[in-house]
Amino acid sequence: MSHATISQSISIVHPISLSHGKNAEVWDTTGKRYIDFVGGIGVLNLGHCHPGVVEAIREQATKLTHYAFNAAPHAPYLELMERISAFIPVGYPVSGMLTNSGAEAAENALKIVRGATGRTVVIAFDGAFHGRTLATLNLNGKVAPYKQKVGVLPGPVYHLPYPSADNGVTCAEALKAMDRLFSVEIDVSDVACFIIEPVQGEGGFLALDIEFAQALRRFCDTNNIPLIADEIQSGFGRTGQRFAFSRLGIEPDLILLGKSIAGGVPLGAVVGRKPLLDNLPKGGLGGTYSGNPIACAGALATLDAMTDAHLKTWGSQQEEAITRRYHAWRTQGLCAYLGRMTGVGAMRGIELVNADGTPASKQLTQLLELARDAGLLLMPSGKSRHIIRLLAPLTIEPAVLEEGLDILEACLRQLA
Repeated sequence: MSHATISQSISIVHPISLSHGKNAEVWDTTGKRYIDFVGGIGVLNLGHCHPGVVEAIREQATKLTHYAFNAAPHAPYLELMERISAFIPVGYPVSGMLTNSGAEAAENALKIVRGATGRTVVIAFDGAFHGRTLATLNLNGKVAPYKQKVGVLPGPVYHLPYPSADNGVTCAEALKAMDRLFSVEIDVSDVACFIIEPVQGEGGFLALDIEFAQALRRFCDTNNIPLIADEIQSGFGRTGQRFAFSRLGIEPDLILLGKSIAGGVPLGAVVGRKPLLDNLPKGGLGGTYSGNPIACAGALATLDAMTDAHLKTWGSQQEEAITRRYHAWRTQGLCAYLGRMTGVGAMRGIELVNADGTPASKQLTQLLELARDAGLLLMPSGKSRHIIRLLAPLTIEPAVLEEGLDILEACLRQLA
């Protein structure tokens, strides 16, 4: 099928055309089968066409396909916000709003903190990814390709090093950079918020340093600065628990949701402390499609499936399989380019590096093609696109997961 009518500014990782999918498998229009370790870039934690999600969507489509909540409330939105509020593992009353996407959740979070604080400065982190809309572009900790040719971006935004055992940046180094920022660049009293991913997605599946997260929470409390956790990719069970911020021992003030929230149907949310969410005037938040009834139905079915027991089992099974195979590959000396494994739980990356430690971006490009030809879809990440991003559905059958890892092993062995 021709791509002539599609903008050439859209970059496509895999030049195939998909037809259908089931759990962790997809088929293209030629009938070729692939094991899916991309999962719609983290959208399909419950896999393709999860029966409960499909049935909920089908049933809702016979009742009400759409109504703008700010025109007249509808039951799926109301029920979903009640369920999400109970699902968020914090000790304070949760309020929120539904959005069309994670990026829109981030945009609304910026409005919320501006209204609550009367300030405009945002502190984000190197390697961050928070969306492709104009304001979220400036939050991203990477220029190419997102910020190129679009001119001056909404701000002001400042970036700090992201401390993680996965990238070698220590808590002390990040705190020193933060001290310099507020000594040299900006008055802390002008800061509207910090925004951070508990595990970076696009940045290479880097897990945030726990000591730094707790120091940042204390700093925000001392200076009355809202802390926003972007759980768009790391949330809804990706790390083996509901949300990745729980492993850090902190509670964010606002939490951004998206991707796997609704089993593949476009939906996002910004939730958090009720005084923050309620500070803007009536009509300051909303949206025509935000909280569409069909999307809400998909999200309700998703929450039904995501019990703590299921998340723990799915996460530990996938983590065990990936880490076991990775360490075996390292022991065997399988591939000269095999670097570190990043991330936590079932949110894992595998780094490809040259002998001198520099990113092996060329080899990752080769690996994507080799794996695709062999029936496995992979996704790159990292500043230099040198980290394999593993996002198989949490519900993947163990035999299919091992088959996918077998293909990955064979393809790593072929790298030159």
